[in-house]
Amino acid sequence: MDRIDTKIREAKIEDLNILKMFEQEIIRYERPFAPNLKNDPVEYYDLKNLIEREDAQVIVATVNEKIVGSGYALTKNSEPYIKYKQHAYLGFMYVIPEFRGKGINGKIITTLIDWAKEKNLTEIQLEVYAENDSALNAYRKKGFKSDLLRMRLNTEG
Repeated sequence: MDRIDTKIREAKIEDLNILKMFEQEIIRYERPFAPNLKNDPVEYYDLKNLIEREDAQVIVATVNEKIVGSGYALTKNSEPYIKYKQHAYLGFMYVIPEFRGKGINGKIITTLIDWAKEKNLTEIQLEVYAENDSALNAYRKKGFKSDLLRMRLNTEG
């Protein structure tokens, strides 16, 4: 794996156009795993809101000033029966294809984990499609373990 000089920084409002393109790439990639998604146009995230929130951290990875990856962490309230009052929720993980396999996603995840630790959030969660082997492997490399598996059934026909 070739490592390259990657910088991680907070996302800015000026980054919204590229981040919205990343969001559409994520949706396009995940469509085969999610037959219940509506037809385009679909949006997963309110990126502007996430960038502006105090309880969230949206970051971008850059190589030579070009944005090549993204991710976010958001403070969420846990269910009342969970021992941690709040947890960090990670999402919006994306690296453009030509920069994959170079450790960028790992840097993004590490940066978001560090943000969670600074916020004293010791529980970190994310969601990944059960059949998305490449994402599962990336998260396992960073120490994530499988938890609850949500299942669905479509009775339309």
